Amino acid sequence: MQSGRGIILRLTKLSDTSLIVTWCVEGHGLVKTVAKGARNAKGKFSGKIDLFYLAEIDWVESRRSELHTLREVQPLEYHAGLRQRYKDVLMAGYFSALVEHVMEVGLSEEEVFDLLQRALQYLDQKGGERRGLEHFENELAKMTGVWDGKRRSFLALEDAFGKLPPTRKQCLELLDA
Repeated sequence: MQSGRGIILRLTKLSDTSLIVTWCVEGHGLVKTVAKGARNAKGKFSGKIDLFYLAEIDWVESRRSELHTLREVQPLEYHAGLRQRYKDVLMAGYFSALVEHVMEVGLSEEEVFDLLQRALQYLDQKGGERRGLEHFENELAKMTGVWDGKRRSFLALEDAFGKLPPTRKQCLELLDA
């Protein structure tokens, strides 16, 4: 059994009753779990799993795949404030997709977890702005070692990891409007 604090990056339907939950877990990096029964309204995960939640989690590691079994979830932060503004939800989605894009499953990147946690708290309390998006990209590019500080960080991320999530363009359009 493993445990840690994690932020939900992605939810994917697995079956009529179960979800695949992709987490950024402090001390563990990207972790993918199966939440059996999570789509049941009266299941043990009801109300405990949603995008951007910070939660204390327990999971059992699989010996055969990167898909582990989620056992317990205790939400610590719901980030309800960011859910009130579409641009903040979109930015949180971009940050989550970008973290998932640059991290490898099983490699611990505690700095990345901390950066994402701070970004979600900022969006929750203050709301998104272009400067915040650029700061997140700058910090992530530094942490991953792909940015020399001379050119734009998003270009360095793109060169190192491939095309960035498409929500970046939508975020910039909303922030510049």
